[in-house]
Amino acid sequence: MEIQNGQEIATFAGGCFWCTEAVFLELNGVSKVVSGYIGGNTVNPTYQEIGTGDTGHAEAIEITFDPNKISFGELLEIFFATHDPTTLNRQGNDIGTQYRSEIFYHNAAQKQLSEDYIALMTTENTFGKPIVTKISSATKFYVAEDYHQNYYNQNKTQGYCSYVITPKIDKLKKIYQDKLKK
Repeated sequence: MEIQNGQEIATFAGGCFWCTEAVFLELNGVSKVVSGYIGGNTVNPTYQEIGTGDTGHAEAIEITFDPNKISFGELLEIFFATHDPTTLNRQGNDIGTQYRSEIFYHNAAQKQLSEDYIALMTTENTFGKPIVTKISSATKFYVAEDYHQNYYNQNKTQGYCSYVITPKIDKLKKIYQDKLKK
């Protein structure tokens, strides 16, 4: 994918899209984050269909960002710092192929950076366990239902949000303060 109007697209699956969307919406240089489904076989899948694990899709986010303000490499760093890339088809209590860790690259540079970053973390044994994150070419991205968009910011007091997502946001704010929107 070419940079258009100074913007580039990154697509990540790191478990529940409510969590990943909330994290990336906080970043300076990110203009839009959309929750949706990618990597499966069903055309126009629904949340209910994804939940069965039968469609092959992952819950994912499509990030529109300005590479002059935040690089794809910085997005990768934050992606790996805010989910567990060592658990196959699982993030915490969310279990199933729809919760897998996967990077969907849009060009050769994103593919190479992703491969190099995982190789570096593997060499350094960053997580103490093998990284299971897949790297795949981006396929058709299906936008999730409206109620999934900006979910955390609209439902912060909901149990899942306060117990699972808020700690991720707190970690992001502590470690990546210089990358946040003002």
